[in-house]
Amino acid sequence: MPVILQVDFPYQGPWGQDMANAMETLAKSINEEPGFIWKIWTENPATQQAGGIYLFNSQEQAQAYLEKHSARLKSFGVPEVRGEIFAVNHALSQLNQAQFITKSFMDVNIQTA
Repeated sequence: MPVILQVDFPYQGPWGQDMANAMETLAKSINEEPGFIWKIWTENPATQQAGGIYLFNSQEQAQAYLEKHSARLKSFGVPEVRGEIFAVNHALSQLNQAQFITKSFMDVNIQTA
């Protein structure tokens, strides 16, 4: 069953399009991670934080990615990486306009069938 991985960490920029330009290669490589479905990139220049919300096929795949990404960030000098994995309540999410999750769940079910 797909799970959400929430990650955030201290980050001093760049932000916006400059961040997109700087992180393009990393973003493309994330697409190749086992079990990866999608990511929403997050940033907050006011609090100097960045991170993301990910959808993975399983808790095991999300945990493996969190460990890999945490090690990578720490090798860049990031002192603390916070990550949590959550189950998705599909029924309630649909009531609150999360149609993009429905498509992701359908795609996962087709791939695993």
